[in-house]
Amino acid sequence: MRKITEIIIHCTATPEGRPVDVNTIRRWHRDRGWNDIGYHYVVMLDGTVEGGRLLQTPGAHCQGHNANSIGIAYVGGMTADGLRPKDTRTPAQRAALRRLVADLLQRFPRATVHGHREFAAKACPSFDIADL
Repeated sequence: MRKITEIIIHCTATPEGRPVDVNTIRRWHRDRGWNDIGYHYVVMLDGTVEGGRLLQTPGAHCQGHNANSIGIAYVGGMTADGLRPKDTRTPAQRAALRRLVADLLQRFPRATVHGHREFAAKACPSFDIADL
């Protein structure tokens, strides 16, 4: 197993309320030339957590941090018109994200939790990690 030192939270940068599934994200990422979806987990609008890449496989979600991190994305992160970043997490997504991160921190107690924007010039995940 890889040495996990970071858990990095992302959004899909899709409009508020628009459902997106793992296979769609996988297609987007493959269209960019990647071999698979970049995230290890995706949190759906209803709070369902779907698996992406296997944990033992480095992600493709945060340049310079993929080797030792786990990538989690929630569906949303943009206003309904798709023009501005917005914390669009549903109550179910908030609860699922908190649960998933807590479970991962139990498994990887030395890991730290970050928003993608800490490592890239982006608004992603469109909320402050302190509000996880």
